[in-house]
Amino acid sequence: MTVVDLSGVCWGPKGQPDLLSEISFAVPEGQILAICGANGVGKSALLRLICRHHAPRRGTVRLMGRDLWLMSAPEAARALAAVLQDQPGEFGLTVRQIVALGRLPHRRGWGAGLATPDGADAALVRAALDRLDLTRLASRPFGTLSGGARQRVLIARALAQEPRVIVLDAPTPALDICQQRDLWTLLRGLGLTVITTLPDLTLAADVADRVLVLHEGRLLADGPPGTALTETVLSTAFPGQAQIDRTGATPGFSFHL
Repeated sequence: MTVVDLSGVCWGPKGQPDLLSEISFAVPEGQILAICGANGVGKSALLRLICRHHAPRRGTVRLMGRDLWLMSAPEAARALAAVLQDQPGEFGLTVRQIVALGRLPHRRGWGAGLATPDGADAALVRAALDRLDLTRLASRPFGTLSGGARQRVLIARALAQEPRVIVLDAPTPALDICQQRDLWTLLRGLGLTVITTLPDLTLAADVADRVLVLHEGRLLADGPPGTALTETVLSTAFPGQAQIDRTGATPGFSFHL
């Protein structure tokens, strides 16, 4: 089943030319898709189109077979959760309260957003805290945490949302190696469809089922890591950075062809 489908999508900042042009791809259920490319190529903008943060200038984004912009925001949030780079850094809330925000799209009635989750909602919040090893920090103010712990809280909030699709923008730089490994093992074990940007090409090759490489606003490559991350693709996508030496190493990236 296709869960996310982009067809002929174009987008750019207001008053400026298109940053992304004629982007088309479909993501089947359960796939881990990594989006790679040089800085400024539009990776985060592409995620924001998928998350309903940006409306396309042209083309269509579909979620679960429906036009994303014909769905209500709560309806879309019940199917898709996102952890983006521009999340607010300070909240006057505890870790448990932040994670509980993931239940809001599923709650109904006046004041539901202010009420403390109970019953099944509370159980899902506890499970998300446990999965990200946050139970001992549940009562800590979010703003007092380290960058890595904050990232884990935001991922736990996304999991509490019970999405079919989770979108992650460069989720791992603040995490240590063990936390990175545990995160990807968890996500694959849950069977979620994951769409993520990954600046680390080695990590993309290790964890992704499929890699998209963006270059000059268009898709340069799309396929399994061994097909998408070739010497030719990398030298085009990262000019001046991904110069391939005779050993096959790509200076600037911990990735070997």
